[in-house]
Amino acid sequence: MGSFSLWHWLVVLLIVVLVFGTKRLKNVGKDVGEAVKGFKDGMGNDAKGPPGQLGDDARIDELQRTEQPRNDADREQR
Repeated sequence: MGSFSLWHWLVVLLIVVLVFGTKRLKNVGKDVGEAVKGFKDGMGNDAKGPPGQLGDDARIDELQRTEQPRNDADREQR
C-alpha cells in the first residue's frame, strides 16, 4: 500500500495537467530551472567571497591579536 505503481503516477500527472494546464506548468518548470541555475552559480562563487569580507587567515590573526595582552599592565590584571 505504501508504494504506487506507474499507473497511479500517470493518473496523478493527467489530473495535474488538466487542473493547471500546460502553459502554467511550463512556466513553473522554467522558474524552478532558473532558481536551480542561480543556486548553482551562487554556490560556485564561494571562493571569491563578498567584497570586504575577511579570509580565514585574517580572522585567525585578528583573534590571536585580541586574545594576547597588549602591555604589562594588562598581564598584571589577569
